[in-house]
Amino acid sequence: MPEPDLPDAAARELYRTILAEGGRIRLSEIRPEDETTVRQLADFGLLFLHIADGAYTAVNPRAVGERIGSELREEGARLITRAARIPELLDDLTQAYDLAPRRKPERAPAVQYVVGLEQIRHQVAQIHADYPSETLSRQPGGARPAEHLAEALESARRHIDSGGTMRTVYEASALSDPPTVAFAAQATELGVAIRVLPVPFTRLFIFGRAVAVIPVGQDYNCAAFVEDQAVVDFLVREFELHWQQAAGVNWSALANGAAETPVHDQIGHMLAQGLTQRAIATRLGLSERTVAGHIARLRELHDAETLFQLGWQMRGARGA
Repeated sequence: MPEPDLPDAAARELYRTILAEGGRIRLSEIRPEDETTVRQLADFGLLFLHIADGAYTAVNPRAVGERIGSELREEGARLITRAARIPELLDDLTQAYDLAPRRKPERAPAVQYVVGLEQIRHQVAQIHADYPSETLSRQPGGARPAEHLAEALESARRHIDSGGTMRTVYEASALSDPPTVAFAAQATELGVAIRVLPVPFTRLFIFGRAVAVIPVGQDYNCAAFVEDQAVVDFLVREFELHWQQAAGVNWSALANGAAETPVHDQIGHMLAQGLTQRAIATRLGLSERTVAGHIARLRELHDAETLFQLGWQMRGARGA
C-alpha cells in the first residue's frame, strides 16, 4: 500500500475539537470550510461515518496506528521502520483522546448506563475500536434492522481485516428473513462465525472479554456497559454455553435459495433411524454435548421420557 499522509495541522485541530465535543460530529454540523478536513480524517481512519445516525465518530488513534502499522509491515523490510513509528507519530492525538472528558482509563470496574439508541450505538462503536481482538454477540428477534445491515457489514470487514474475530448467535427465525440471510452470507465469507439457537435469549455484546453490553428494559432504549471482570467472565461463560448449543448454518447456500434442513430436524431423522448420540455427533461433525442439547429439546417437544421413546415417536411422526 502507498505510505499514508498523516493528518495536517488543521485536521489534528479539528479532531481535538470533535473530541472536546463528545467525540462525534453530525453531518449537518460540518461547516463548508471543514468538509475537506473531515474527509481527510475519515480517509485516514480517525473518523468513522454512521450512516443511520448521520454522524461521524472519533476513532481511537491507537487502533488506527496499529492497523496502518500492520499494513505497512506487510509491504516488506523497506517500510518496517516507518510502520513502527506510526503509533509514535500519532502520540499527540492519542494523548488528546485519553484526556477527553468522556474517557476515564483509571476508573474502577463499574457499570455505566447509557440512554438512547443513538448514544448506545456511539458508545458501542468506541468500545469496539478500543477492543479489536474479539467480539461476541447474541442478537435476538430474528430479522436484523435493514437500515443497519450495510454499516454492520462494513464494521465487520474492518474488524476482521485488523485481525479480530467475531462470533454471533441469531434466533432461528433469522433463517426466514432474506435480508438477514444475505447479510449473514456476506459476513461469513469475511470470516464472521454466525450460528442459530432455537430458544429465546437476551441481547448481549462482549468486547475483548473486557467490556459487556446488556439491555436494561425491554425496549433497548437503555444499555448497561459492564467492566466488572467477574461479571464479564460470567457472561462469557454463558455465551460459550449458548454457542455450543447453537447450530451452524450454510448461509451462502441459504442465500442462494438452497433449502437447508435445521440441525435438530436432522438429529430427529437420525434418531428415527436408530442412530446413537455419538454416531449422530460424528456424522454431523458436532460435539456430543451439542447433540445432547438438541435431543433434550426434542424430548421436551415430544414429551418423551427416554431416548428410545423419542426415537420411536420420531419414527412414527415421519411415517405418518
